[in-house]
Amino acid sequence: MRGNDRGAAAVAEHCRRVDRSDVRAARRRTVGRIRKTPVFHTTVAGPTGPVPVTLKLEYLQYGGTFKVRGTLNALLTSSARTDQVVIASAGNAGIAAALAAAWLGKACTVVVPESAPHTKVAAMWSHGAEVLWHGTTYAEAARHATELAAERGALQLHAYDLPAVVAGAGVVGLELEDQVRGKPPVLVAVGGGGLVAGIAAALGRRQQVVGVEPVGMPALHAALLANRTVDVGGPGVGLDMLGATRVGEIALDIARRYDVPSLLVTEEAIAAAREYLWREFRIVVELAGASALAAIQSGAYTPSPGERPIVVLCGANTDLGAL
Repeated sequence: MRGNDRGAAAVAEHCRRVDRSDVRAARRRTVGRIRKTPVFHTTVAGPTGPVPVTLKLEYLQYGGTFKVRGTLNALLTSSARTDQVVIASAGNAGIAAALAAAWLGKACTVVVPESAPHTKVAAMWSHGAEVLWHGTTYAEAARHATELAAERGALQLHAYDLPAVVAGAGVVGLELEDQVRGKPPVLVAVGGGGLVAGIAAALGRRQQVVGVEPVGMPALHAALLANRTVDVGGPGVGLDMLGATRVGEIALDIARRYDVPSLLVTEEAIAAAREYLWREFRIVVELAGASALAAIQSGAYTPSPGERPIVVLCGANTDLGAL
């Protein structure tokens, strides 16, 4: 295939719509390879008293991140005949790529910005990945990853904006249908949007899916207002938590299709929610993993009478000393 043809094919794949059938296919493809993470029915402290919730314990996934679902699905569906994988990541996507590549006997190179947390880089190494530092931002690392993949003839993965990645993450939604009676709203942290988009694609209009973002990094919120993806954020804790300064095109498409709103919470509320999870349940999650709970505890999301919302706890790769 000539270079222009490969580029056109990549654009077509990148823009392809993701729906429930893609998520169901991802579940069939990855069954037995991925953990079906449990749910926990409990109550948490809210602004005016106890709030019944169902916690989806996705932080118990292999690698401590939901991202391994989408990465594995992408590798299993790829037609590229190569034993090398390249990805740019500030953290969890790199861990997921390293782990999934190791399962399938492929070499993995992760290009990380200089600000990548040591805890996450160490996890990449532990799964056998080559880690290369490049640039100070994810965007700079991503450009270098593209160049590197072309030089090596490697398969390049995207952390959140590939159809197979979104579909794989969406299996969380299918699991929730099996695990939780009724159709309660599902609150999901938003970084690049792969998880919230996948769950919304899986559930469609059967259940309300709600995105939750830090006020300093409102990527989905800003995209919905602008009706296009836009860069957001600046230096600060938000960058460390969720990484992406622009939501994915796929996530924006699905959010518009299924009316997925974005709620904003402060970094302080997210930190308090993470501390609460540790103090009350001995659950250890990273800041991003506590974002959805922060919406309930801060009052950004108020459940209807008799409602027990689902809160997805999505990542466990954190420095324990920060708790």
